[in-house]
Amino acid sequence: MKKLLLITALLFFSSSWSIAQTDNSVKPPSGMKAIQAYSIFLENYRSDSYENAIKFGRWMWEGMPETIEGYPKFDLKRNLDRLVSVYNGMAQEVQDPSLKEAYADTALLIFDRMFENYPDDKDSHYDWYIERGRLYQTHSGLLKDASKKAADDYYQAFQIKPEEFTKYGDGYYMQVMLQEMVGAGEKDRALAIIKKAEPYAPSKLQSYFDNVRNKLFDSPEERIAFLEGQLKDEPKNPELLNQLRELYQGQDMVDKAQDVSKKLYNLDPNYENTMALADAAISNANYNNAEKYLKEAVDKASSNKQKARAALKLSNTYLNQEQLQSARRYARQASNYDSDWGAPYIQIADIYAQAVSQCTSDRKMDRKDKVVYWLVLDYLDKAKRVDPSTTSEVQRKYNSYEPVTPTTEEKFFWQPPLKKGDKMKVDGSLMSCYEWVNETTTVR
Repeated sequence: MKKLLLITALLFFSSSWSIAQTDNSVKPPSGMKAIQAYSIFLENYRSDSYENAIKFGRWMWEGMPETIEGYPKFDLKRNLDRLVSVYNGMAQEVQDPSLKEAYADTALLIFDRMFENYPDDKDSHYDWYIERGRLYQTHSGLLKDASKKAADDYYQAFQIKPEEFTKYGDGYYMQVMLQEMVGAGEKDRALAIIKKAEPYAPSKLQSYFDNVRNKLFDSPEERIAFLEGQLKDEPKNPELLNQLRELYQGQDMVDKAQDVSKKLYNLDPNYENTMALADAAISNANYNNAEKYLKEAVDKASSNKQKARAALKLSNTYLNQEQLQSARRYARQASNYDSDWGAPYIQIADIYAQAVSQCTSDRKMDRKDKVVYWLVLDYLDKAKRVDPSTTSEVQRKYNSYEPVTPTTEEKFFWQPPLKKGDKMKVDGSLMSCYEWVNETTTVR
Protein backbone atom coordinates (compact mmCIF):
# COMPACT_ATOMS: atom_id res chain seq x y z
CA MET A 1 0.00 0.00 0.00
CA LYS A 2 2.86 2.38 0.88
CA LYS A 3 4.56 1.71 -2.45
CA LEU A 4 1.28 2.23 -4.32
CA LEU A 5 0.70 5.61 -2.66
CA LEU A 6 4.23 6.79 -3.36
CA ILE A 7 4.19 5.67 -6.98
CA THR A 8 0.77 7.30 -7.48
CA ALA A 9 2.21 10.55 -6.20
CA LEU A 10 5.20 10.26 -8.52
CA LEU A 11 2.95 9.67 -11.52
CA PHE A 12 0.90 12.71 -10.61
CA PHE A 13 3.96 14.93 -10.47
CA SER A 14 5.58 13.55 -13.59
CA SER A 15 2.53 13.49 -15.88
CA SER A 16 2.37 17.27 -16.34
CA TRP A 17 5.79 17.47 -18.13
CA SER A 18 6.70 16.12 -21.52
CA ILE A 19 10.20 17.35 -20.70
CA ALA A 20 11.52 18.67 -17.40
CA GLN A 21 10.81 22.36 -16.89
CA THR A 22 10.22 24.87 -14.12
CA ASP A 23 6.75 24.63 -12.53
CA ASN A 24 6.14 27.62 -10.29
CA SER A 25 2.99 25.99 -8.90
CA VAL A 26 5.09 23.53 -6.90
CA LYS A 27 5.77 25.10 -3.50
CA PRO A 28 7.92 24.15 -0.51
CA PRO A 29 6.15 22.37 2.38
CA SER A 30 4.26 24.01 5.25
CA GLY A 31 4.00 27.37 3.53
CA MET A 32 7.74 27.96 3.86
CA LYS A 33 9.70 30.24 1.63
CA ALA A 34 11.98 28.45 -0.81
CA ILE A 35 15.14 29.66 0.90
CA GLN A 36 13.91 28.35 4.28
CA ALA A 37 13.00 24.92 2.95
CA TYR A 38 16.28 24.71 1.03
CA SER A 39 18.27 25.57 4.15
CA ILE A 40 16.57 22.79 6.15
CA PHE A 41 17.01 20.34 3.27
CA LEU A 42 20.72 21.12 3.04
CA GLU A 43 21.22 20.67 6.79
CA ASN A 44 19.50 17.26 6.73
CA TYR A 45 21.36 16.21 3.57
CA ARG A 46 24.70 16.94 5.20
CA SER A 47 23.74 14.99 8.34
CA ASP A 48 22.40 11.99 6.32
CA SER A 49 18.89 12.56 7.71
CA TYR A 50 17.32 11.23 4.54
CA GLU A 51 13.64 11.29 5.53
CA ASN A 52 13.67 14.97 6.54
CA ALA A 53 15.84 15.83 3.54
CA ILE A 54 13.16 14.34 1.29
CA LYS A 55 10.38 16.18 3.17
CA PHE A 56 12.03 19.59 2.69
CA GLY A 57 13.70 18.93 -0.68
CA ARG A 58 11.12 17.06 -2.76
CA TRP A 59 9.70 20.31 -4.15
CA MET A 60 12.98 20.98 -5.98
CA TRP A 61 12.82 17.99 -8.31
CA GLU A 62 9.03 18.33 -8.61
CA GLY A 63 9.18 22.01 -9.60
CA MET A 64 12.70 22.24 -11.08
CA PRO A 65 13.35 25.87 -9.99
CA GLU A 66 16.51 27.29 -11.57
CA THR A 67 16.74 30.04 -8.93
CA ILE A 68 15.76 30.71 -5.33
CA GLU A 69 14.90 34.24 -4.29
CA GLY A 70 17.42 35.60 -1.84
CA TYR A 71 20.04 32.92 -2.55
CA PRO A 72 21.97 33.67 -5.76
CA LYS A 73 24.36 30.69 -5.25
CA PHE A 74 21.57 28.15 -5.72
CA ASP A 75 22.51 25.50 -8.28
CA LEU A 76 19.62 23.27 -9.33
CA LYS A 77 21.85 20.74 -11.06
CA ARG A 78 23.96 20.22 -7.95
CA ASN A 79 20.90 19.84 -5.73
CA LEU A 80 19.23 17.35 -8.04
CA ASP A 81 22.38 15.29 -7.64
CA ARG A 82 22.03 15.61 -3.87
CA LEU A 83 18.40 14.50 -4.08
CA VAL A 84 19.45 11.39 -6.00
CA SER A 85 21.84 10.58 -3.15
CA VAL A 86 19.10 11.17 -0.59
CA TYR A 87 16.56 8.89 -2.27
CA ASN A 88 19.24 6.26 -2.88
CA GLY A 89 20.27 6.47 0.78
CA MET A 90 16.66 6.13 1.89
CA ALA A 91 16.23 3.08 -0.35
CA GLN A 92 19.14 1.43 1.42
CA GLU A 93 17.95 2.47 4.88
CA VAL A 94 14.33 1.22 4.86
CA GLN A 95 13.55 -2.46 5.37
CA ASP A 96 10.29 -2.77 3.42
CA PRO A 97 11.20 -4.07 -0.10
CA SER A 98 8.33 -2.18 -1.72
CA LEU A 99 9.54 1.09 -0.19
CA LYS A 100 13.11 0.33 -1.20
CA GLU A 101 11.97 -0.06 -4.79
CA ALA A 102 9.84 3.09 -4.67
CA TYR A 103 12.68 5.26 -3.39
CA ALA A 104 15.10 3.79 -5.96
CA ASP A 105 12.53 4.42 -8.72
CA THR A 106 12.24 8.05 -7.58
CA ALA A 107 16.01 8.47 -7.77
CA LEU A 108 15.87 7.14 -11.35
CA LEU A 109 13.05 9.56 -12.19
CA ILE A 110 15.22 12.45 -10.94
CA PHE A 111 18.01 11.27 -13.24
CA ASP A 112 15.54 11.43 -16.15
CA ARG A 113 14.73 15.03 -15.20
CA MET A 114 18.42 15.90 -15.02
CA PHE A 115 19.15 14.53 -18.49
CA GLU A 116 16.08 16.26 -19.95
CA ASN A 117 16.77 19.61 -18.29
CA TYR A 118 20.47 19.71 -19.32
CA PRO A 119 20.59 17.96 -22.71
CA ASP A 120 23.87 19.51 -23.84
CA ASP A 121 25.93 19.21 -20.65
CA LYS A 122 28.14 16.27 -21.67
CA ASP A 123 30.53 16.62 -18.71
CA SER A 124 27.61 16.23 -16.30
CA HIS A 125 26.13 13.42 -18.40
CA TYR A 126 29.37 11.49 -17.98
CA ASP A 127 29.10 11.68 -14.18
CA TRP A 128 25.36 10.96 -14.16
CA TYR A 129 25.68 7.85 -16.29
CA ILE A 130 28.23 6.46 -13.85
CA GLU A 131 26.12 7.43 -10.81
CA ARG A 132 22.97 5.92 -12.30
CA GLY A 133 24.87 2.75 -13.25
CA ARG A 134 26.08 2.43 -9.67
CA LEU A 135 22.51 2.93 -8.44
CA TYR A 136 21.33 0.08 -10.67
CA GLN A 137 24.13 -2.10 -9.29
CA THR A 138 23.27 -1.20 -5.70
CA HIS A 139 19.63 -2.21 -6.19
CA SER A 140 20.10 -5.01 -8.68
CA GLY A 141 17.84 -7.27 -6.65
CA LEU A 142 14.95 -4.78 -6.78
CA LEU A 143 15.08 -3.14 -10.21
CA LYS A 144 14.18 -4.99 -13.40
CA ASP A 145 17.11 -5.64 -15.79
CA ALA A 146 19.35 -3.65 -13.44
CA SER A 147 22.62 -5.27 -14.53
CA LYS A 148 21.93 -4.61 -18.20
CA LYS A 149 20.86 -1.03 -17.53
CA ALA A 150 23.98 -0.43 -15.44
CA ALA A 151 26.16 -1.73 -18.29
CA ASP A 152 24.28 0.48 -20.77
CA ASP A 153 24.91 3.54 -18.60
CA TYR A 154 28.59 2.71 -18.28
CA TYR A 155 28.76 2.33 -22.05
CA GLN A 156 27.27 5.81 -22.48
CA ALA A 157 29.89 7.21 -20.08
CA PHE A 158 32.62 5.41 -22.01
CA GLN A 159 31.40 6.93 -25.28
CA ILE A 160 31.67 10.43 -23.81
CA LYS A 161 35.12 10.05 -22.20
CA PRO A 162 36.80 6.79 -23.30
CA GLU A 163 40.16 7.34 -21.60
CA GLU A 164 38.76 8.64 -18.32
CA PHE A 165 36.17 5.87 -18.03
CA THR A 166 38.67 3.13 -18.91
CA LYS A 167 40.86 4.18 -15.99
CA TYR A 168 37.97 5.01 -13.63
CA GLY A 169 37.84 2.82 -10.54
CA ASP A 170 41.08 1.12 -11.66
CA GLY A 171 39.15 -0.47 -14.53
CA TYR A 172 36.39 -1.95 -12.32
CA TYR A 173 33.48 -0.32 -14.17
CA MET A 174 34.94 -1.28 -17.53
CA GLN A 175 35.00 -4.89 -16.31
CA VAL A 176 31.38 -4.70 -15.09
CA MET A 177 30.29 -3.39 -18.49
CA LEU A 178 32.17 -6.03 -20.47
CA GLN A 179 31.06 -8.86 -18.19
CA GLU A 180 27.43 -8.02 -18.91
CA MET A 181 28.07 -7.85 -22.66
CA VAL A 182 29.93 -11.16 -22.67
CA GLY A 183 27.07 -12.76 -20.75
CA ALA A 184 24.61 -11.40 -23.31
CA GLY A 185 26.70 -12.72 -26.20
CA GLU A 186 27.41 -9.23 -27.59
CA LYS A 187 30.78 -10.26 -29.01
CA ASP A 188 31.26 -7.58 -31.67
CA ARG A 189 30.27 -4.78 -29.33
CA ALA A 190 32.59 -6.01 -26.56
CA LEU A 191 35.52 -6.40 -28.96
CA ALA A 192 34.97 -2.91 -30.37
CA ILE A 193 35.03 -1.47 -26.85
CA ILE A 194 38.24 -3.34 -25.98
CA LYS A 195 39.92 -2.09 -29.13
CA LYS A 196 38.97 1.50 -28.30
CA ALA A 197 39.93 1.19 -24.62
CA GLU A 198 43.23 -0.70 -24.93
CA PRO A 199 45.47 2.36 -25.45
CA TYR A 200 44.37 3.70 -22.06
CA ALA A 201 44.11 0.47 -20.04
CA PRO A 202 46.49 -0.23 -17.11
CA SER A 203 48.27 -3.59 -17.12
CA LYS A 204 45.73 -5.31 -14.84
CA LEU A 205 42.90 -4.30 -17.16
CA GLN A 206 44.91 -5.42 -20.21
CA SER A 207 45.05 -8.90 -18.66
CA TYR A 208 41.28 -8.80 -18.18
CA PHE A 209 40.85 -7.84 -21.84
CA ASP A 210 42.85 -10.93 -22.82
CA ASN A 211 40.58 -13.10 -20.66
CA VAL A 212 37.50 -11.56 -22.28
CA ARG A 213 38.84 -12.28 -25.74
CA ASN A 214 39.48 -15.89 -24.77
CA LYS A 215 35.84 -16.20 -23.69
CA LEU A 216 34.49 -14.52 -26.79
CA PHE A 217 36.35 -16.63 -29.33
CA ASP A 218 35.29 -20.22 -29.79
CA SER A 219 38.74 -21.37 -30.96
CA PRO A 220 42.35 -20.14 -31.28
CA GLU A 221 41.84 -20.06 -35.05
CA GLU A 222 38.98 -17.59 -34.64
CA ARG A 223 41.08 -15.36 -32.42
CA ILE A 224 44.01 -15.54 -34.85
CA ALA A 225 41.73 -14.49 -37.71
CA PHE A 226 40.44 -11.56 -35.65
CA LEU A 227 43.91 -10.36 -34.65
CA GLU A 228 45.22 -10.74 -38.20
CA GLY A 229 42.37 -8.53 -39.33
CA GLN A 230 43.24 -5.92 -36.71
CA LEU A 231 46.89 -6.09 -37.75
CA LYS A 232 46.01 -4.98 -41.27
CA ASP A 233 44.88 -1.66 -39.78
CA GLU A 234 47.75 -1.46 -37.28
CA PRO A 235 50.69 -3.40 -38.75
CA LYS A 236 53.15 -1.98 -36.20
CA ASN A 237 51.06 -2.53 -33.08
CA PRO A 238 53.36 -4.44 -30.66
CA GLU A 239 50.48 -5.63 -28.47
CA LEU A 240 48.72 -7.25 -31.43
CA LEU A 241 51.98 -8.77 -32.65
CA ASN A 242 52.77 -10.22 -29.21
CA GLN A 243 49.32 -11.78 -28.94
CA LEU A 244 49.60 -13.26 -32.41
CA ARG A 245 53.05 -14.70 -31.71
CA GLU A 246 51.75 -16.40 -28.58
CA LEU A 247 48.82 -17.88 -30.51
CA TYR A 248 51.03 -19.02 -33.41
CA GLN A 249 53.36 -20.74 -30.95
CA GLY A 250 50.44 -22.45 -29.24
CA GLN A 251 49.22 -23.75 -32.60
CA ASP A 252 52.73 -24.86 -33.70
CA MET A 253 52.69 -22.31 -36.52
CA VAL A 254 56.47 -21.99 -36.31
CA ASP A 255 57.13 -19.99 -39.48
CA LYS A 256 54.46 -17.42 -38.71
CA ALA A 257 55.65 -17.08 -35.11
CA GLN A 258 59.18 -16.49 -36.37
CA ASP A 259 57.99 -13.84 -38.86
CA VAL A 260 56.20 -12.00 -36.07
CA SER A 261 59.30 -12.21 -33.86
CA LYS A 262 61.34 -10.56 -36.63
CA LYS A 263 58.78 -7.76 -36.96
CA LEU A 264 58.84 -7.15 -33.20
CA TYR A 265 62.63 -7.16 -33.18
CA ASN A 266 62.72 -4.61 -36.01
CA LEU A 267 60.22 -2.42 -34.14
CA ASP A 268 62.05 -2.72 -30.81
CA PRO A 269 65.18 -4.89 -30.47
CA ASN A 270 64.82 -5.14 -26.68
CA TYR A 271 65.76 -8.11 -24.47
CA GLU A 272 62.43 -9.94 -24.85
CA ASN A 273 62.27 -9.59 -28.63
CA THR A 274 65.92 -10.56 -29.00
CA MET A 275 65.40 -13.67 -26.88
CA ALA A 276 62.37 -14.61 -29.01
CA LEU A 277 64.53 -14.57 -32.15
CA ALA A 278 67.19 -16.60 -30.33
CA ASP A 279 64.60 -19.21 -29.34
CA ALA A 280 63.35 -19.40 -32.93
CA ALA A 281 66.89 -19.94 -34.16
CA ILE A 282 67.50 -22.65 -31.56
CA SER A 283 64.31 -24.48 -32.55
CA ASN A 284 65.55 -24.51 -36.15
CA ALA A 285 69.06 -25.65 -35.07
CA ASN A 286 70.39 -22.39 -36.55
CA TYR A 287 73.09 -22.09 -33.90
CA ASN A 288 75.03 -19.25 -35.55
CA ASN A 289 71.99 -16.97 -35.35
CA ALA A 290 71.17 -18.27 -31.88
CA GLU A 291 74.66 -17.33 -30.64
CA LYS A 292 74.36 -13.88 -32.22
CA TYR A 293 71.00 -13.06 -30.62
CA LEU A 294 71.84 -14.60 -27.24
CA LYS A 295 75.03 -12.53 -26.95
CA GLU A 296 72.95 -9.46 -27.83
CA ALA A 297 70.43 -10.44 -25.15
CA VAL A 298 73.11 -10.67 -22.45
CA ASP A 299 74.12 -7.10 -23.26
CA LYS A 300 70.53 -5.84 -23.36
CA ALA A 301 69.33 -7.54 -20.17
CA SER A 302 68.10 -5.20 -17.46
CA SER A 303 68.74 -7.60 -14.56
CA ASN A 304 71.27 -10.26 -13.59
CA LYS A 305 68.55 -12.92 -13.72
CA GLN A 306 67.87 -12.04 -17.36
CA LYS A 307 71.59 -12.13 -18.10
CA ALA A 308 71.87 -15.54 -16.42
CA ARG A 309 69.07 -17.04 -18.49
CA ALA A 310 70.51 -15.76 -21.76
CA ALA A 311 73.99 -17.00 -20.82
CA LEU A 312 72.68 -20.46 -19.93
CA LYS A 313 70.87 -20.74 -23.26
CA LEU A 314 74.10 -19.72 -24.94
CA SER A 315 75.90 -22.47 -23.02
CA ASN A 316 73.32 -24.98 -24.19
CA THR A 317 73.76 -23.83 -27.79
CA TYR A 318 77.49 -24.59 -27.59
CA LEU A 319 76.82 -27.91 -25.84
CA ASN A 320 74.55 -28.96 -28.71
CA GLN A 321 77.50 -28.31 -31.03
CA GLU A 322 79.86 -30.25 -28.70
CA GLN A 323 81.93 -27.11 -28.08
CA LEU A 324 82.40 -28.02 -24.44
CA GLN A 325 84.84 -25.35 -23.30
CA SER A 326 82.61 -22.56 -24.64
CA ALA A 327 79.57 -24.26 -23.13
CA ARG A 328 81.27 -24.33 -19.72
CA ARG A 329 82.39 -20.70 -20.02
CA TYR A 330 78.82 -19.44 -20.44
CA ALA A 331 77.41 -21.82 -17.81
CA ARG A 332 79.91 -20.36 -15.35
CA GLN A 333 78.90 -16.89 -16.48
CA ALA A 334 75.25 -17.75 -15.77
CA SER A 335 76.11 -18.96 -12.24
CA ASN A 336 78.06 -15.74 -11.62
CA TYR A 337 75.02 -13.67 -12.61
CA ASP A 338 72.65 -15.73 -10.44
CA SER A 339 74.50 -17.71 -7.77
CA ASP A 340 71.27 -19.04 -6.22
CA TRP A 341 70.15 -20.72 -9.43
CA GLY A 342 70.92 -24.43 -9.65
CA ALA A 343 70.48 -24.88 -13.42
CA PRO A 344 73.98 -23.61 -14.40
CA TYR A 345 75.60 -26.18 -12.08
CA ILE A 346 73.51 -28.97 -13.58
CA GLN A 347 74.61 -27.70 -16.99
CA ILE A 348 78.29 -27.99 -16.02
CA ALA A 349 77.64 -31.51 -14.72
CA ASP A 350 76.16 -32.41 -18.11
CA ILE A 351 79.11 -30.80 -19.91
CA TYR A 352 81.59 -32.96 -17.98
CA ALA A 353 79.48 -36.07 -18.65
CA GLN A 354 79.62 -35.13 -22.34
CA ALA A 355 83.42 -34.81 -22.01
CA VAL A 356 83.59 -38.47 -21.00
CA SER A 357 81.52 -39.42 -24.04
CA GLN A 358 83.84 -37.42 -26.30
CA CYS A 359 87.00 -38.95 -24.80
CA THR A 360 85.68 -42.52 -25.12
CA SER A 361 84.09 -42.17 -28.56
CA ASP A 362 86.65 -44.52 -30.14
CA ARG A 363 87.58 -46.70 -27.17
CA LYS A 364 86.23 -48.45 -24.10
CA MET A 365 85.73 -46.42 -20.92
CA ASP A 366 88.30 -47.20 -18.18
CA ARG A 367 88.63 -46.31 -14.50
CA LYS A 368 90.32 -42.96 -15.23
CA ASP A 369 87.33 -41.84 -17.28
CA LYS A 370 85.08 -42.85 -14.43
CA VAL A 371 86.83 -40.37 -12.09
CA VAL A 372 85.23 -37.55 -14.08
CA TYR A 373 81.81 -38.69 -12.88
CA TRP A 374 82.81 -37.78 -9.29
CA LEU A 375 83.22 -34.24 -10.60
CA VAL A 376 79.80 -34.53 -12.26
CA LEU A 377 78.31 -35.52 -8.89
CA ASP A 378 80.11 -32.61 -7.20
CA TYR A 379 78.27 -30.16 -9.43
CA LEU A 380 74.94 -31.93 -8.97
CA ASP A 381 75.41 -31.67 -5.20
CA LYS A 382 76.15 -27.96 -5.54
CA ALA A 383 73.03 -27.41 -7.64
CA LYS A 384 70.83 -29.01 -4.97
CA ARG A 385 72.62 -27.11 -2.20
CA VAL A 386 72.09 -23.63 -3.69
CA ASP A 387 68.67 -24.33 -5.23
CA PRO A 388 66.45 -26.95 -3.49
CA SER A 389 63.94 -26.75 -6.36
CA THR A 390 66.41 -28.82 -8.45
CA THR A 391 66.27 -31.79 -6.05
CA SER A 392 64.19 -34.13 -8.23
CA GLU A 393 66.22 -33.38 -11.38
CA VAL A 394 69.48 -33.85 -9.48
CA GLN A 395 68.30 -37.19 -8.10
CA ARG A 396 67.32 -38.39 -11.54
CA LYS A 397 70.77 -37.56 -12.92
CA TYR A 398 72.44 -39.06 -9.82
CA ASN A 399 70.71 -42.33 -10.63
CA SER A 400 72.35 -42.26 -14.06
CA TYR A 401 75.86 -41.13 -13.15
CA GLU A 402 76.59 -42.63 -9.72
CA PRO A 403 76.65 -46.26 -10.93
CA VAL A 404 79.47 -45.49 -13.40
CA THR A 405 81.87 -43.95 -10.86
CA PRO A 406 84.95 -46.08 -9.96
CA THR A 407 84.11 -49.31 -8.15
CA THR A 408 85.67 -50.38 -4.82
CA GLU A 409 87.92 -52.80 -6.71
CA GLU A 410 89.06 -50.10 -9.18
CA LYS A 411 89.92 -47.74 -6.31
CA PHE A 412 91.88 -50.54 -4.55
CA PHE A 413 94.07 -51.35 -7.55
CA TRP A 414 94.90 -47.70 -8.16
CA GLN A 415 98.52 -46.87 -7.39
CA PRO A 416 98.53 -45.86 -4.64
CA PRO A 417 95.02 -47.12 -3.70
CA LEU A 418 92.37 -44.41 -3.49
CA LYS A 419 90.68 -43.72 -0.19
CA LYS A 420 87.46 -41.83 0.45
CA GLY A 421 88.21 -38.13 0.83
CA ASP A 422 91.36 -38.13 -1.30
CA LYS A 423 91.67 -35.24 -3.75
CA MET A 424 92.15 -35.97 -7.46
CA LYS A 425 92.89 -33.64 -10.36
CA VAL A 426 90.79 -33.95 -13.50
CA ASP A 427 93.26 -32.56 -16.05
CA GLY A 428 96.00 -33.73 -18.42
CA SER A 429 97.54 -35.82 -15.64
CA LEU A 430 94.44 -38.01 -15.75
CA MET A 431 94.22 -38.16 -19.55
CA SER A 432 95.19 -35.66 -22.23
CA CYS A 433 91.60 -35.22 -23.39
CA TYR A 434 90.67 -33.86 -19.95
CA GLU A 435 93.40 -31.25 -19.84
CA TRP A 436 90.92 -28.39 -20.42
CA VAL A 437 88.76 -29.43 -17.44
CA ASN A 438 91.46 -28.58 -14.88
CA GLU A 439 89.36 -29.13 -11.75
CA THR A 440 89.75 -31.09 -8.52
CA THR A 441 87.29 -33.68 -7.25
CA THR A 442 87.04 -35.83 -4.12
CA VAL A 443 87.11 -39.61 -3.98
CA ARG A 444 83.78 -41.00 -2.80
